[in-house]
Amino acid sequence: MRRSDFEHVLAAAVNVSGEREIVVLGSQAILGSVPKPPAALAESMELDIYPLNDPAKAEDIDGALGDGSQFHSTYGFYAHGVGPETMKGPAQWQQRLIKVQVPPRPGESDPSIAYCLELHDLVLAKCAANRERDWEYAREMLRLGLVELEVLLERVEEVKVGEEDRKQIRAMLVGLGKQLGLAGGE
Repeated sequence: MRRSDFEHVLAAAVNVSGEREIVVLGSQAILGSVPKPPAALAESMELDIYPLNDPAKAEDIDGALGDGSQFHSTYGFYAHGVGPETMKGPAQWQQRLIKVQVPPRPGESDPSIAYCLELHDLVLAKCAANRERDWEYAREMLRLGLVELEVLLERVEEVKVGEEDRKQIRAMLVGLGKQLGLAGGE
């Protein structure tokens, strides 16, 4: 997904929901901090979102702009309406959201606001999902220096999963650090 696609989905979500402030979770939240991320980090054509002030409207967004919708068929990317409860990252993630002003689309006068996951919180949420592709994403973020291993390791204890899962996340991160020759991975 490109930044222009990101902005298009957000504008469409604002149109569908009537809400100007949208939270962005998932891998493409990177576009809030890195407008032109490396291709390996921008492969997804899905933007996981919900309206900040009325998360229940995520269902409307998913119905109108989701996987298999006319929007998806037309543009090749789509919105996945989610809720704040889907976020399995560290505590206090809401306080670290990256605020991105999205320019108004033609015919609109007001910008919308995207609140995107901070990159360390994004990586930890991916680690909590514990899929191979999520670990590849985490590895690439570390390899490119977009996140710091030490910060990830500090926040692991705050991730909203069980103790055994937190231990696994920590061990996997340390292992990635060793592979990449990073401090903290020793």
